[in-house]
Amino acid sequence: MLYFDCDYMEGCYPEILKKLEEINMEKNTGYGTDDYCKSACDKILKKCGIDEGEVYFMTGGTQTNSTVISALLKNYEGVIAADSGHINTHEAGAIENSGHKVITIKNNEGKIMPCDLRKYLENFHRDENNEHMVYPGMVYISFPTEYGTLYSANELNEIYNICVEYGIFLYVDGARLGYGIMAKENDVTLEYLAHNCHIFYIGGTKVGAMLGEAVVIPNKGLIPRFFTAIKQKGALLAKGWILGVQFDTLFTDDLYFKIAENAVLRANEIKRIFEEKGYRFYINSPTNQIFVIMDDEKIKELKNNVSFSFWEKYDEKSTVVRFASSWATSKEDVERLEKFL
Repeated sequence: MLYFDCDYMEGCYPEILKKLEEINMEKNTGYGTDDYCKSACDKILKKCGIDEGEVYFMTGGTQTNSTVISALLKNYEGVIAADSGHINTHEAGAIENSGHKVITIKNNEGKIMPCDLRKYLENFHRDENNEHMVYPGMVYISFPTEYGTLYSANELNEIYNICVEYGIFLYVDGARLGYGIMAKENDVTLEYLAHNCHIFYIGGTKVGAMLGEAVVIPNKGLIPRFFTAIKQKGALLAKGWILGVQFDTLFTDDLYFKIAENAVLRANEIKRIFEEKGYRFYINSPTNQIFVIMDDEKIKELKNNVSFSFWEKYDEKSTVVRFASSWATSKEDVERLEKFL
């Protein structure tokens, strides 16, 4: 079988596995207090162009989102997200389980548009009954989005400025951040992101790490006792050095970005194949996720040899399916896909 289900089907980049084996018998202090975590934090902050920020390593994306959002919001506040946002669709109500409402805005190709955000906030604050309503305390966006699309630097800056104007936080989910940054159409750098949001995370699980995410807080002290909040949410790894070693490796010699580029290159090759064979795309994604409208009979036939993800029904006879490339996708994988198609 050939697999394009998602971008975290393999273990980790070989260099990480090699490093973990090398230090396997070392004795390291726990909970991120070790030298590997410190080194990784320093490298990440340097890449972000930040002097006094904070970096915390957490176990996975859902734990990260739940912990960050619940730590930032007051008990009467909710978080604004696109209706297609991960926290609204595929996190099993984790945010609501923490006591906070996800306030949805209709997505535009997976994105919240600045004009729609401003309109929502203006209407909320004009409403004379808003004391009876959930107060919007922050905005959640994904970069890239759940549809593989990107916010431009101007869009990101505009959303951030709106948040600052209304005194609320902007939080960026970077589960696939490397794939977004390395897309040809992208104009957002890691440093630009760090200066145009209040908090974000760098995804490791989907971009070459065995597991883990790195939360970056550009302004130190934004969340008092955040370490305790992470522990409380079950997102703190006792063997923290396992995360530290991975991110230290990924942020040595720009490895994170180099391996992410592979996924984008392979995705572009896959898109070209679909185009040449006359398939239609549901959305134009410049990153590593490809959304194809496929006849249901063709899906049944292809699934004999190729595994990929259901996304949503398109009409009675066709379905939107997703093909995801990753840091590990090879040219041979692409050539085999072409043969099966």
